[in-house]
Amino acid sequence: MKFPRAMRFDVSDANTFPLAAESGEWAVTGTFAFANADLETFSNKEQLAFKNGWLGTESFGRVTFVEAVIIAEEQFDEVVLRLATHFQDHYGAPDRESAVQAARHEAEYTAGLCDHPAGTLLAIERELGNEGVMERIKVIPKHDDGAHAKIWSVVEDEE
Repeated sequence: MKFPRAMRFDVSDANTFPLAAESGEWAVTGTFAFANADLETFSNKEQLAFKNGWLGTESFGRVTFVEAVIIAEEQFDEVVLRLATHFQDHYGAPDRESAVQAARHEAEYTAGLCDHPAGTLLAIERELGNEGVMERIKVIPKHDDGAHAKIWSVVEDEE
């Protein structure tokens, strides 16, 4: 099974989100965090987390890009248990069994998004629609040479 792993290419996530996930930690979409949120009260960083952030499952910080990689069954189970604890501590899950069930559902859903070759980068986009929060996953495939598709260019400032 493949699962998203946080990828930080530079320090931008640390400057973009209220808390940045660490590169290498397993991540889920984390859209559940916005289910009952009032987006109008969000800071700029919270709005960016809503629009483009995957949720790390160790730091519970956000990251812009994840990489689909193979996850061992025991690592997947650890993700589920960490998420379950997070659901109990931060979202008021009524009991451990309910928390584990919800966490497993979130982890299985997220794993289903990784049905791509290992090493494929994924980005997430969210917006508020008439029926609640809508999310889209963008796929950034690797080229034959192993490099990812170019999605931006860096240019020098003219000073």
